[in-house]
Amino acid sequence: MGDKLRIILSGAREFILKYGIKELNIHNLGSFLSMSEKELLTLFPNEAELVERVLEFERESFKSIFDENNFEDTNAIEILMIVSQEMSNRFLELSPSFTTDLKDLYPEIYHNHIEQRVDFISMKMKINIEKGIRQGIYREDLSIELLARLYISRLLDLHNPAFFPSEGFSFKVLYDVMIDNFIRGIANDEGLRHYKKLRRNYKMC
Repeated sequence: MGDKLRIILSGAREFILKYGIKELNIHNLGSFLSMSEKELLTLFPNEAELVERVLEFERESFKSIFDENNFEDTNAIEILMIVSQEMSNRFLELSPSFTTDLKDLYPEIYHNHIEQRVDFISMKMKINIEKGIRQGIYREDLSIELLARLYISRLLDLHNPAFFPSEGFSFKVLYDVMIDNFIRGIANDEGLRHYKKLRRNYKMC
């Protein structure tokens, strides 16, 4: 992905954060970025293509967390905390209403995006749980497949405004509570001791 396209997609994401995905179109984005509609149309022939590229950019940005950090010699609990901190810094500004609007406006793009996100996160969670068990900081009786699915289920629930209306709950707080409970539920006594020490260095709940 070229630098120019990256800047445009980053700007489109900023636009969504400020105005919502319902207002995202070529005309509005052009005004927001001080670019001509003609120039944007050479990259995105329609709004659906624009939305799809923004979501692709979002997924690649999440994957880059794992590319930028060498987790080979890092214990499983600290990996979860580093990834959570990076997610908090990069992604948690998006409100649950974004997911609802995306699903209503672009259902096919939404389902494809969710499927790819779920597949990637599920794979990383399975690797993490296996690693934590090997390192002796997660309980040995864990079902790796079940725990990965439960994590995904909880993550998706956080985006449900029927459960957590945005005016009553900060998504960052919801996510921090969720990951805190998740770690406490899978760590053994040694892991919990290590987790409590690590929390002092991270902005966890």
